Amino acid sequence: KEKCTKRTYFSYQNGGGRIMRDQNLTCIGCPLGCSISVSLSDNGEVSEITGNTCKKGEEYARKEVTNPSRVVTSIVKINNGDVNMVSVKTAEDISKGKIFDCMEALKKVTVTAPVQIGEVIIKNVCGTGVDVIATKKVNALT
Repeated sequence: KEKCTKRTYFSYQNGGGRIMRDQNLTCIGCPLGCSISVSLSDNGEVSEITGNTCKKGEEYARKEVTNPSRVVTSIVKINNGDVNMVSVKTAEDISKGKIFDCMEALKKVTVTAPVQIGEVIIKNVCGTGVDVIATKKVNALT
């Protein structure tokens, strides 16, 4: 095996030098933290997943190597609040490729107190179909 990155290896398989990419992951689907190995064929399809002890692990590994996504957490400025910032997060995970766009959008946002937990701060952030919501209640100054 020729090491290419911290977690990705290219294996030269028998049969004409065919390349298969292997990735080793630590599962975050449940508290066990299984060490999962995922093999991708040269056309990018998952050909094998090993090391998971539950279905969540298989689902996590498949998604992580084909379409990785994350929940984004941050803060935005707030006017007239009892604090200067309110914590926010995406209501669901978004594609890793959209994270920096999401953060740029959040930099430009200022909300006015009061703000409730779960209140939508940005609807459909960066065309992802996912809203950014407040994760903290902020009272207005009186």
